[in-house]
Amino acid sequence: MKKIKLKTAKSGSQLVLETLKDLGVDIIFGYPGGAMLPLYDAIHGFEGIQHILARHEQGAVHEAEGYAKSSGKVGVVVVTSGPGATNTVTGIADAYLDSVPLLVFTGQVGRASIGKDAFQEADTVGITAPITKYSYQIRDTADIPRIVTEAYYLAHTGRPGPVEIDLPKDVSTIEVTEINDPKINLPNYHATEHADKNQLSKLLTQLSVSKKPLVIAGGGINYAEATEELRAFIDKYHIPVVSTLLGLGTVPVENPLQLGMGGMHGSYASNMALVEADYIINFGSRFDDRLVSNPTRFAENAVVAHIDIDPAELGKIVKTQIPIVSDLKEALQILVSADRVTTDFDEWTAHVLENKHRAPFSYGKVNDFIRPQQAIEWIGQYTDGDAIIVTDVGQHQMWAAQYYPYKNPRQLITSGGMGTMGFGVPAAIGAKLAHPDKNVILFVGDGGFQMTNQELALLNGYHIPIKVVLVNNHSLGMVRQWQESFYDERRSQSVFDAEPNFQLLAEAYGIKHLKLEDPKTLSEELKILSEDVPMLIEINISQAEQVLPMVPAGAHNDEILGVYFTDGTDAITGASEEVNHA
Repeated sequence: MKKIKLKTAKSGSQLVLETLKDLGVDIIFGYPGGAMLPLYDAIHGFEGIQHILARHEQGAVHEAEGYAKSSGKVGVVVVTSGPGATNTVTGIADAYLDSVPLLVFTGQVGRASIGKDAFQEADTVGITAPITKYSYQIRDTADIPRIVTEAYYLAHTGRPGPVEIDLPKDVSTIEVTEINDPKINLPNYHATEHADKNQLSKLLTQLSVSKKPLVIAGGGINYAEATEELRAFIDKYHIPVVSTLLGLGTVPVENPLQLGMGGMHGSYASNMALVEADYIINFGSRFDDRLVSNPTRFAENAVVAHIDIDPAELGKIVKTQIPIVSDLKEALQILVSADRVTTDFDEWTAHVLENKHRAPFSYGKVNDFIRPQQAIEWIGQYTDGDAIIVTDVGQHQMWAAQYYPYKNPRQLITSGGMGTMGFGVPAAIGAKLAHPDKNVILFVGDGGFQMTNQELALLNGYHIPIKVVLVNNHSLGMVRQWQESFYDERRSQSVFDAEPNFQLLAEAYGIKHLKLEDPKTLSEELKILSEDVPMLIEINISQAEQVLPMVPAGAHNDEILGVYFTDGTDAITGASEEVNHA
């Protein structure tokens, strides 16, 4: 391997920081410890990279995720060995399932102690191997620039994902006068997949004979920076669109062809379109079980075309007649620039839009408690649908998906595949650091809030004015809803009989706080969101509140409960009508 001489001797820690800086990294989320003391000593006084001191390693990873998901940049995490490393596992797994580009540095005991059960030793490479694109352990200080450069490249190219670098303490301490050539050499890694034009031609040919086509807009559109091309394709052919949870915002809610989110808590129009379509074109969604609850019956009458950067996703869940491995942006550019094929979808479009108008997301307004759906609608109005919305996981997550008027890519930052409670507070911090000029609103439940609320300490310390909207139903709302619906209302360990005073908690962290309980004054009180300071707005809601509509697990997309039609001709119930509908 070619050697490159350095002008002066440099430690492994210096090489790590200088390589990151050369790659364009300007922020690191981390938490120090013994094995990482050499690196943290190098961080002291190092210019060009800001370090954010998390309050827990899981928080650090979720902060990096929020930063990466909202910006498209690689999030970087630095933690120590042993428990520091193992505390990152949930966040790494979350990033892996949602294809989030992360670089996670974990400290390790010195090389001579590896495998001897040394203090704070853990086989981090072995632990993280199944949940990363790749895991490294650096054994030679001279290899640091090459491995860091290579890992960074792996994290953000192809299908993005987390890459872990295990850094033994002595490797970070040793000084070297020459390094191994940092040039990337990965002959078996194909970062860019070019579209097969014959397959794209088949896609358009099938479109020309289709009568009821439907586009699925997945989160891959965001990662490919292909929003503009997707919108152009939809406009060119006037095709209705169903969004996945992670695809919300790629096509604005206000676009008349947008049918809303599909799947378990998706709209009636979206789910019926998925059932009735004769041609489904999937851009960047992996057909997960929240969208496709019953794969054996999904798209029974439809030809399926699926474009994805990862060939492993094609045909994995849903039988696919036109599989296309490609970068989505490139594929869509070719499709948009191709000669327009003859189509006539007017009757189909009119039908699905009638479903959209006939059965919108709806809720009843009451006088004795606040409806969370209404609060989200008000916040959507006050922010002009332009805020970055971050959620934790649970009922509030689905209400935010249903009722906020998304119009931008990378606008909804949430945990999709892993469904990680505790994601919300740190992810909102990361999103705000990536976009200091944007309004960042966090919706979080009282369950998830109690998992990572120690990260609130960062808000004043780093001047991060996020708005935390705590939707409090004094329970694990989604767990309780499933127990009520499918377990004969046995609310086993899903109700909090005692909770802390969240207002005093906010006071302890020096954060502005407000508790809302009166629906009559809700709209006026929510105007506090205009203040550019960190704040906690606690909204008490009914414990009986449910997320509707709902396609039960394992059911077909048309077996949807909790649908109410505006013309009053029919109703598909499945939950308390007096709570969920006027």
